[in-house]
Amino acid sequence: MSNEKQNKKRKALVQIRNKKASFEYFFVDTYTAGIVLTGTEIKSIRAGKASLVDAFCVINNGEIWVQGMNISPYFYGSYANHEARRSRKLLLNKKEIRILEADSQSPGYTIIPTLVFIDDNGRAKVNIALAKGKKEYDKRQTLKAKEDKREMDRVRKHY
Repeated sequence: MSNEKQNKKRKALVQIRNKKASFEYFFVDTYTAGIVLTGTEIKSIRAGKASLVDAFCVINNGEIWVQGMNISPYFYGSYANHEARRSRKLLLNKKEIRILEADSQSPGYTIIPTLVFIDDNGRAKVNIALAKGKKEYDKRQTLKAKEDKREMDRVRKHY
């Protein structure tokens, strides 16, 4: 396959972002995890019918689970369609899970999914982040920096 076709294929892959997360949290550490899906969930993700708003991760018995992630039922599915907001298991090494569990015990820290994407092999992956909540003044600072960047881009565009 030529380089141009590979680049087009990579650009066409699905990326579902949690835009609210970068506004609400500072990302301390990030990991890429596989996700256990059932039935028609992968088809819905490929169609872009998923949302990470209000999603979070919990660790139970040495396993990490994502909760609150919405994968809409597949439109062409039958009676075997999946439940939209069920808990889904994430696949990480035991060492990574232990590190995340220890770090998330600290006050103010949580584990949140930031991105769902399809990798080169056609598998769904989730980027998760150990995150620390922002204070109100941090959020205002973020908004100001974003507005300043937009303004500079507008000025640069005219010249």
